[in-house]
Amino acid sequence: MASTRNNNMKGEYKLQQNAYSLGRMYNSYQHSQSGRAYNPAMPSVGIIPSHMPRDTLSYNPVEIESMLFGINSTNLVNPQTPIKPNLKQIPSVPFFDRLIVHMPNPLVIENNQRPSLM
Repeated sequence: MASTRNNNMKGEYKLQQNAYSLGRMYNSYQHSQSGRAYNPAMPSVGIIPSHMPRDTLSYNPVEIESMLFGINSTNLVNPQTPIKPNLKQIPSVPFFDRLIVHMPNPLVIENNQRPSLM
């Protein structure tokens, strides 16, 4: 018996495989919203980064995390050697220009003064 459904046609099969391929590319894109940044940097003032991959800040993040969680700390057969963190230096980026703060020289703070309410 011959198949009359579109699922068994060559064009439909290629279209379906193309859709699967595009979905895999979308999910595995390195610079996606949950992936890596093009140029990782820390903001200088005001904003805290919400997500950074663990290898952005260090060359040996797995060893540092294992040491902090105490993994392999009670191994009496092969004691763990001390871990030395190998940190990366990432640049800082300003999001806005800051004004210059002018301070009197010398700065004298009197304890019996109240702040002005106007």
